[in-house]
Amino acid sequence: MAEPGGGADTGGPIEAVVSDFGGVLTTPLMSSFLALQDAHGVSGEDFGEAMRAAAAAGDGEVPLFKLERGDITEPEFLELLRDGLEARLGHRPELHRFREIFFEALDPNEPMIELMRECRRGGRRMAMLTNNVQEWEPLWRTMLPVDEIFELVVDSGYVGYRKPERQIYEITLERLGLPATACLFVDDLEVNCDAARELGFRTVHYRDADQAIAEVRAALA
Repeated sequence: MAEPGGGADTGGPIEAVVSDFGGVLTTPLMSSFLALQDAHGVSGEDFGEAMRAAAAAGDGEVPLFKLERGDITEPEFLELLRDGLEARLGHRPELHRFREIFFEALDPNEPMIELMRECRRGGRRMAMLTNNVQEWEPLWRTMLPVDEIFELVVDSGYVGYRKPERQIYEITLERLGLPATACLFVDDLEVNCDAARELGFRTVHYRDADQAIAEVRAALA
């Protein structure tokens, strides 16, 4: 039977739950992007064009992806973003408190956090798999009881790969010591779920808390 989230039910027991961070255990990330736009007086279109310009001037890859892999530092990322914005806007924005503004706009997604506690109490192994930034770790870790719930955190900024790249899922499985078919993966981006499913994970594509909670509980039943 196909699960509502799109993963095939192989019939075997699920031993581990692997959850995304931003947009699953927090409120939607769009609120953070909107807060950055408001704080700096820069539109989403301008941010997007600045990213594309920086990519075109370099090796073709968006700087945010490099930042999430730890290939560049946050100051280097912001400098590239300022370069792109200056060319588009005609002035160079400072982008003060970039990370602080981003996280101040997020709140913990309490129903999903409680679901993760429930999964742990039920005897499942618990892992977090996040595309994140090394310099941002002190901020996001204060938002929820990470170490209370998760035995393993795989952070793109430290392992050098990001979702949906195959290697970051393989690193997670290696560290758990489990096959993909024994794991349930929860993420708010369909492309990340697709990549996990190709490796054999069962998946739940998070769209809202009620839907995701029902699908996770059904998969674990």
